[in-house]
Parts: sequence; structure tokens; C-alpha cells
Amino acid sequence: MKNRVALYDIIFFLVFPLVVWNYGRDIIGDYYAMLLSSVPGIIYSVYRFVVLKQFNIFGIFMLANLILGALVDVLAGSAIQLLWNNVYYAYALAAVFALTALFRKPLALYFALDLAELQGQDRGKLRELFMSKKLFNVFQLITLGFAVRDIVLASLKVWLITKYGVEAFDKGIILRQAINWGFSAIFVIGFLYVAKAVQDASPSEESLEKSN
Repeated sequence: MKNRVALYDIIFFLVFPLVVWNYGRDIIGDYYAMLLSSVPGIIYSVYRFVVLKQFNIFGIFMLANLILGALVDVLAGSAIQLLWNNVYYAYALAAVFALTALFRKPLALYFALDLAELQGQDRGKLRELFMSKKLFNVFQLITLGFAVRDIVLASLKVWLITKYGVEAFDKGIILRQAINWGFSAIFVIGFLYVAKAVQDASPSEESLEKSN
């Protein structure tokens, strides 16, 4: 299942955009080719949102991110402005992640609670466990990792735009996927650590119930 999701991500977020950009820009122009290249990814993201029924903090964040990202593209008006808007938006997202960590409301913690609840876990018990100092700090680091990822991506896009102009678009697509995969490996390690802590805590809870 995970391999299938990874394959779909490659197709909708890498292959389709590159094909549309390289073969469509001469026909419909750079700006509209950029807009059209994002359509398959948007449709795929909406499909996943509906299928998974993610009507929670994680789902709302993903849907809002999708809508705002599309608006940023549509309102750009030109190809080069679209690229710069994506840079500004990435920095804004980084600020959102950083602020939630600063105010000790790390989004990663709420994402984990939402996904665990979808799998039938008790949200109240997990929240209590996640708020323990050790795990809370892990979620803080993961959330800051999201911020760092967006800052790195945006900063590299600035360099690409200033060097290549509109031609930075396809390079940015490849770069975005590479950075996402790289940081995803780090995030997975963090979430696996949390999952192990949850698993280790489960036997103790069962023993307490038996003792009662």
C-alpha cells in the first residue's frame, strides 16, 4: 500500500507536472502550463482527502493548504510571479509551523492524534501520553522540521528563480520532491519513535486495568 501511494505521488506530483510543462508551454504559454500542471495533483489530493475522510485538524490543514496554494497560483497573473508567490507561500507555511511550536501547540502532535484516532485509538489517552515531556519535545522537533523544510525549499527556489527565471519551474518540481523525500525520512524516524513509545505504554495500561 505504501509503495502504491509513493508511486501515485511520483505520477501526480512529478511526472504529470513535468510532462504538462515541457509539452504544454509552447502551446498555451508558460503561465497556463504552470497552472495546468498542478491540476492532477490537486484532483489526486482531493480524492485522498475524501477517501480518508480526514475531517479533523490534519484534514482541514491539508484542504486549506490545497485551496490557498491553488489561489496563490491563480492570482499570480504571470509565470514569474507564480514562482515568486510559491516562494512567499512556502515561507508563510514555515512561519505557521514555527509559531505553533513557539506557542507549544505543535501541529505534528495534533496530526499524530488525528491519524491515530482514524485507526481506532483512544484520543484522550494518547493525548495524555503525547503531552509527556519526552514525546512532546519530539513533536516540537518534528514541527520545527516541517518549518525548516519549507524554508530550505523556498530559499533554493529563490536561487533557482534568480538564476534561471521561468526555466526554474521544472527544476523546482524535481527539487521539491527530492527535499520532501529527504525530510520525510527524518519525520518517519520521529513518528516511529512515538509509535514505539505508544506500544511500550500499552502493556503497562493493561496491567493497571487487571490490577484494578
